[in-house]
Amino acid sequence: MFTTRPTLQGTFGMVSSTHWLASQSAMAVLEDGGNAYDAAVAAGFVLHVVEPHLNGPAGEVPILLAPADGPVRVLCGQGVAPRGATVAHYRDALGLDLVPGTGPLAAAVPGAFDAWMLLLRDHGTKHLADVLAYAIGYAEDGHPPVERVGATVEAVRELFETEWTSSAEVYLRGGRPPAPGELFRNPRLAATWRRLLAEAADKGGDDRVAQIEAAREVWRTGFIADALLRQSARPTMDTSGTRHTGTLTAADLADWSATYEDPVTYDWRGWTLCKPGPWSQGPAFLQQLALLPPELPAYGSAAYVHLLVEGCKLAMADREAWYGDVADVPLDDLLSDAYSARRRALIGAAASYDLRPGDPGGRTPRLSARARAVASGESAYDAQGIVAGTGAAAGAGEPTVARDGATRGDTCHLDVVDRWGNMVAATPSGGWLQSNPVVPELGFPLGTRLQMTWLDEGLPNTLTPGRRPRTTLTPTLALKDGVPVMAFGTPGGDQQDQWQTHFFLAVALRATVRGGLDLQGAIDAPNWHNDSFPGSFYPRGMRPGSVTVESRTDPAVVAELRRRGHDVTVGDAWSEGRLCAVARDPRTGVLSAAANPRGMQGYAVGR
Repeated sequence: MFTTRPTLQGTFGMVSSTHWLASQSAMAVLEDGGNAYDAAVAAGFVLHVVEPHLNGPAGEVPILLAPADGPVRVLCGQGVAPRGATVAHYRDALGLDLVPGTGPLAAAVPGAFDAWMLLLRDHGTKHLADVLAYAIGYAEDGHPPVERVGATVEAVRELFETEWTSSAEVYLRGGRPPAPGELFRNPRLAATWRRLLAEAADKGGDDRVAQIEAAREVWRTGFIADALLRQSARPTMDTSGTRHTGTLTAADLADWSATYEDPVTYDWRGWTLCKPGPWSQGPAFLQQLALLPPELPAYGSAAYVHLLVEGCKLAMADREAWYGDVADVPLDDLLSDAYSARRRALIGAAASYDLRPGDPGGRTPRLSARARAVASGESAYDAQGIVAGTGAAAGAGEPTVARDGATRGDTCHLDVVDRWGNMVAATPSGGWLQSNPVVPELGFPLGTRLQMTWLDEGLPNTLTPGRRPRTTLTPTLALKDGVPVMAFGTPGGDQQDQWQTHFFLAVALRATVRGGLDLQGAIDAPNWHNDSFPGSFYPRGMRPGSVTVESRTDPAVVAELRRRGHDVTVGDAWSEGRLCAVARDPRTGVLSAAANPRGMQGYAVGR
C-alpha cells in the first residue's frame, strides 16, 4: 500500500512530533546519550519556539510515560484554577455567562514548565542547560516559521496593534508577521531561559537535580513568577469585549506542582489502552472502544464510519455530563460491559442529532445551561465570527482563530521511544500567542485553559478554585499483552480522541506491513470528525448531526452517510488530524515511528 512516507524502523531510537525541528532536536539528544525523557523535554521546549500559536511555557501538558522497568504513569502538567477564580466573581461581580476565550481571566496556574522539569528530574539524565540549548538556539538565532504562524498573527493583527502591543513587538516587527523562508527570532524568550539557567546554576551548583529544583523555584517565586503576576494584573481586552484583570496570585504560583498519578485503562482484544483521568477527555477514547460490538463492519465502510461517529457522540455526551476534576466521576460504571451494552443499543441505522448522556450507576446526568441550549440546535461558531485564520480547513489540528483571539483545536504532540525501551507521549498546548498578550519581560503569554470550565454551579466541570479544568489534551500509550508497544497522539481539541480512536483501530484491525505495525498507513488513511456535542473552546458551540470527512473518502461512503441522515461536509483531501506515533516490538526490539503529512510540518526521525 502506498503511504506518504515510510514507517521508520530501527533499534536505536525513534521520535515523532508535530514539527521537524522538535523531532530532530529530540533525536540529537538521543544521539548524545540521553534517554527518551531527556529527548522529550528538549523537544517540548523547542515546540514552544517553533509552534508558538499551538503551545507555550505557561500552557499545560499531560505526559504519559512507560519506563522500561516500571509501570505506566501519568505526569499531570495541567494547572488548577486560581483561588480567586470563582463562579461568584465571574458571574456575579463581572456579569459573565462564559469564561472568556482569551485574556487573564481564562488563565489557570501555568503547568507545562513544572511538568517538564519533573520529567527531567525524575526520569532524565541530562542537565537542564543541555536540553534547553536547542530551544535557546532557535529563539536566539532564529528559525524559518511555518506559514500558519504568520497567518495566525495576521488574523489578530488589529488586536495586537491596538490592545496587545507587547505581542506586536514580538510578532509584528516592522509591521509584518513572521514569514516562511525568513528567520524569526524571539530574543526575549531566549533571554528568559538564559537568566533561568544562570540563576539555577548559581543556586544549584553543579548538581543536576539541585539545578532543576532551583529552576522550579525561579518559575514559582522568582523573576518569572513576578512577571506573570504583573501581566495577570494588567487590564486586558478579551473575547467578552471588555478589559479584565486575572485572578492569579503569588500563592497560586508558589503552591502548585505537577503531579504523578495512575492512568485510566481499558482492555480491548489483547490491548490495554492507557489515558489520563477524567480531568482530561481521555476516558472518552476508552468509552468509544467499550461501545464497539464484538463484530465490526468492514474497515472504512459507511457502516464502519457510522458506527464510530454514533459511538463518539455517546461518549462525548457522557464527557459533558460526567467528566471533571472531582472524586466521584463514575468511571467504573462508564466503562463497564453492562453500561456499554445499554448505550450501544442506542445506536441505530440513522444519525442521531440529540445529546444523550447516560445514567451510569443510576445517576441522573446534569448539563450546563449552555450545553442544553446548543444541543437544541443553536450554533455559536458562526455567530461569534470564528474564521479560519490559518487558511486550514477546520479540524486539521491547527488553530481556527477569530479576530479577538478566540481559538479552537490547536495543540502539539510528541512521542519518543529509546533503545532501552523507555517510551513517552506528551501533548503540550495552551499559552498560545493568540491567547494572551506576550509578557513583556519573558517573551511568552499566559494560557487560557479555564475557558473549558462552566459558570453553572454543581457540575463536574464547574469553575472551582484548586480544580483542574477538564482539558481536551489526551496522549495515549498502548500495551499489548501487558507490555508497552505504542505511544501516540494528535492536536485537535475536541477531535483528538476521535482521530486517535480511528488511528488505533486502523493499526489494530488492518494487516501488518513489513512485519510490524503499519503506523504510517494508519495515519495516512482518510479521516473524519463530528461536532455533535458541546465544544470545549469558547464560545462552546455544537453542530448536531455534523460529520466532516476528507475528500479522499470514497464518494459511495459519503452518499451512504448522507442517506443515513448525517450532515456531511467534505473537507480538503488532507485536513483531518495531525497524528504522531512511535512503537516498539517487544519480541524483536525493533522500534518504529510515523508522522502526519497534513500541514506539512510533522516529522518522524530515528535509526
